[in-house]
Amino acid sequence: MTIDSTLASLDRLVGTWTTEATHPAMPGTVVHGTAEIEWLEGERFLIQRSRMDHPDFPDSISIIGYTEVDRERVAPPAAEVPQLSMHYYDSRGVFRVFQASADDASWRFWRNAPGFSQRFTGTFEDGGDTIVGRAQLCRNDANWADDLEITYRRRREA
Repeated sequence: MTIDSTLASLDRLVGTWTTEATHPAMPGTVVHGTAEIEWLEGERFLIQRSRMDHPDFPDSISIIGYTEVDRERVAPPAAEVPQLSMHYYDSRGVFRVFQASADDASWRFWRNAPGFSQRFTGTFEDGGDTIVGRAQLCRNDANWADDLEITYRRRREA
């Protein structure tokens, strides 16, 4: 797999999405929002802007791309599969770095941090026009618990 094919796997995320999210800390509450996902000029980094219509859920921006080297034309050794990273920033002032991947079936990101690991898997449905996702947390380095559940629905222009 090359850097270009790894980046191309992100194409199916590009678009404007409506979101519906639930969280175990707020049973029975459905939080609506939007996500706009677009390529930065040059198509080397994907920008995701998310807004939520609830004060307890932060708005965020994420940048997804290949960041192992600082020059776009320097390739990793042939034996290495390029690894995407996602830099996440939100309205609370939280910043996190995740590893990321996307393929024909799903979009994933994860971080392993002692005492607070996180992972997300979103599965593509309806020909890629819906992403059904679940985030999980691990606070004790052993047991994972369900966290945010979110569904993305691609908004089509009329």
